[in-house]
Amino acid sequence: MKEIISTERAPQAIGPYSQAVRAGNLVFASGQIPIDPETKEFVPGGVAEQTEQVLKNLKAVFDAAGIGLDQIVKTTVFLADMNDFTAMNEVYAKYFAENPPARATVQAARLPRDAKVEIDAIAVSG
Repeated sequence: MKEIISTERAPQAIGPYSQAVRAGNLVFASGQIPIDPETKEFVPGGVAEQTEQVLKNLKAVFDAAGIGLDQIVKTTVFLADMNDFTAMNEVYAKYFAENPPARATVQAARLPRDAKVEIDAIAVSG
């Protein structure tokens, strides 16, 4: 059984995909980029500001699924430039200070709308 998760508090999908999907006790959140859901524009600033918005967007999606960030078990961070790793990691660490999820971080040749960072996540409910 599959349940689609959607919220107005995160950017709407810009393609044929869902913000998140619940399958059993797992919730798979699509990659979020640094779009402010109110303005529908990228937040101003560099990778730190973009990472902050991406994580706020992920939080909103998981909130809609009734799941806290502490239930995330795996994230994938996509960076446009691996030189931004330290700045991204400092912001990321604020959101996952205790018992952080498993994570992969990769440099991507190009991200949607030329974002500096995109993050997807998997969480477990229950």
